[in-house]
Order: sequence, then structure tokens, then C-alpha cells
Amino acid sequence: MAAIVLTRNMQVAKHHGSGVVGVLCLRGYAAAAEDAPRPLKTINPAAMKRGTGGRSSFNGIVATVFGATGFVGRYVCNKLGKSGTQMILPYRGEDSEVIRLKVTGDLGQVLFHFYNLEDAASIRNAVKHSNVVINLVGRDFETKNFKFKDVNVTGAERIARICREVGVERFIHLSSLNVEANPKPLYVKGGSEWLRSKYEGELRVRDAFPNATIIRPADIYGSEDRFLRYYAHIWRRQFRSMPLWHKGELTVKQPVFVTDVAQAIINAAKEPDSAGRIYQAVGPKRYQLSELVDWFHRLMRKDQKRWGYQRYDMRWDPTFLMKAKLTSFICPGAPIGGLHPERIEREGITDKVLPGVPTLEDLGVQLTTMEQQVPWELRPYRAALYYDAELGEFETPEPPKTIEAREELRLFA
Repeated sequence: MAAIVLTRNMQVAKHHGSGVVGVLCLRGYAAAAEDAPRPLKTINPAAMKRGTGGRSSFNGIVATVFGATGFVGRYVCNKLGKSGTQMILPYRGEDSEVIRLKVTGDLGQVLFHFYNLEDAASIRNAVKHSNVVINLVGRDFETKNFKFKDVNVTGAERIARICREVGVERFIHLSSLNVEANPKPLYVKGGSEWLRSKYEGELRVRDAFPNATIIRPADIYGSEDRFLRYYAHIWRRQFRSMPLWHKGELTVKQPVFVTDVAQAIINAAKEPDSAGRIYQAVGPKRYQLSELVDWFHRLMRKDQKRWGYQRYDMRWDPTFLMKAKLTSFICPGAPIGGLHPERIEREGITDKVLPGVPTLEDLGVQLTTMEQQVPWELRPYRAALYYDAELGEFETPEPPKTIEAREELRLFA
């Protein structure tokens, strides 16, 4: 058969009157004949790569994504489907939240599976066909059904343990920056229970699945986030004033864009060297929280000049702290504007980037700056949104000032 193909190509080359084409064809087929057959990881045809890439292809990864309906999960599923990954998306409750993720992959690429975090059998059924499992399950506040320990510790350990038992190759766990066994208390007595449970969850996951990849994100911003929209919400303010811990001047943040976090998770799933490592998901720049919040209000045209915005120290305003507690008591399942004591406690903590621990750039992610993305995200929150402004009627808001390492050391000296 090869001789027939070579002869036919030589005839085509002769027909076109060019000897170069014939030489190229001969060299191409000779090189192909010398290639050794590639070793196969499996003889199961369903597990073999096929297609030329994209949503209609299969890249060899079958991924189970816990927490797919959450903020980060939707971005992760979109990127997984875009690269040809078959996805199993466990969900609880009814399927109206998860069904919209059907379009992230081609027909038959996205499957849904009902599960309960406390039911080991349902978790086992969701992961037994996968070679990659991603755990994005989390909750910013406690409910009557799930406490922080149930979700961040016991649930994460259960998923990791079952993944190891069924032979999952890669397990990726989303944790948090600033986790520690004994967080320093600011407002809540005993410190942040959420950060404490995340730290314990990391230890449990590492014990159950030693090669787990752990990603520690800072505050994540993007569409439908709980960072920008938290400060833009009317319930976070006191009339037109913004209460912050020490006016936000003793807190340094390094927020990260949600697409960068999602891309890091995808890259970690494909990179064998990321197994067993911890990555810090932080943005490219560090800012004082006071600078960020002031900038957010300038972008929303709610600055001091036009709107009467001001910032003050929340320590001397007991009514705001009472409002946070009352909101958490009245709306335990969904606090208005995301305002609750645990959130206030965490927002006053400075982001600590540990030296020697890799970041998203070590996973090949090109980081997005806040100046590139935040103006678009906060556009729907502008004052007098439907006012048709003339070109150049409003000046471009001044971007926030970054804080250098030397200034930060002087700030906390």
C-alpha cells in the first residue's frame, strides 16, 4: 500500500513538472515510516484522545468538578469544555442551577450526577470514572445544614479519600490564602473560623490524598463575584459612608481575576509536576484596601465630590457591627449583600504571600491587572446609570496606588 501511495505521489509530481514536489513527498513518507509507535496508556478506545481540539474533541481527561455551580466553578467548566474535557458535574438540590452548564461542552461531553456531601456512595459514583477531580465546594457563611467544618474539613477529606480509593490520578483542591491554625482575631472572638477550617481541611486532604494539588486564592473578582459586588452593595455602606477596619489603611490586598484562577486549575490538571504542590493564587499588584474601595467608588461615580462618599473607622460604629449580626441572624441562608461577621473579620486581614511557595505564574498563567478588568465589572453600578453622558463629560477615574514592599514594611512596623 505504501508503494502504491509513493508511486501515485511521484506521478502527481511528474504531472506538475516539478521534481521538488516529488522529493518532498518521498521525504515526508520516509520520515513517517521511521516514527516509532507511541505507547498507549490504555487499550480502552473511549479513553483515547480524538479530534483536533476544541469542544467537539476529547483530550483524554474525564474530570469531576464538585462545586461546579459556584462562582469559580462556572469558569472552570467553561475552560474544561473548551479544551475537549469530558465533565461529570455533581449537584445537590434541583438541577436548575447546573443545567446551564450543559452548553460548556459538546453533546455527550457534560454529564450531571446528583450527590450529597455526606453520602459517600454518591461521591464514589461521581468520581469512579474520572482521572481528574476538582473540589471547589465552599461556603462563605454557615447555614443550619452545613457548618464550616462540615464543608471545608469533613467534606473535603471525604472526597479526597474516596478519590484515592477508586484510583483517581489527580486531585485539585481550592483552599484560601491566609489560612492558619490560629488566625489573629480582629472583630470576631477567636479569629476567623472560616480560615481555621480551611487550614484544617488542607491537612486532611493532604493526609487522604498525598499528591493533591492545593490552590490558595486571595480575594477573587469577576462577573457575579463576592468582592467587587460586596463593596458596591448598598447594604455594605452606612448611608453614603463606608466603614472599614482602621479605615482600610492597615489592610493590604492582592486580588486575583477569576479567569486566571480557572486557567491555573486547568494547567495544574495537565501538568504532572504540579502534583503534591501548593500554589498561591494572587494578583500581580498589592493595594491598600482603602485605595481599592475609594477607586471602586470613583468608577461608580459615587465619589466624595459628586455623591458625598466618605470612609471611616468601623471600630467606632457599633451600629454597623450590630447590622452585620442582625443580617446574619435574620437571613442565615443568604445574608443580604454578603454582609455577615465572618466576612467583616476576613476583609481586615492582610494578604500574606509566603516566600518560596509557587504562584500562578509558575503554572504558566499570564496575570490580569485590576486596572484592565474592574472598570468594566463595576459599570452596571454607576450612579445615574441611564444618564446619556457626552463624550469626555466625566474624567477618567484615577487608578489606585499600589503599595511597594518598603512602604508595607513601614506600615506594619
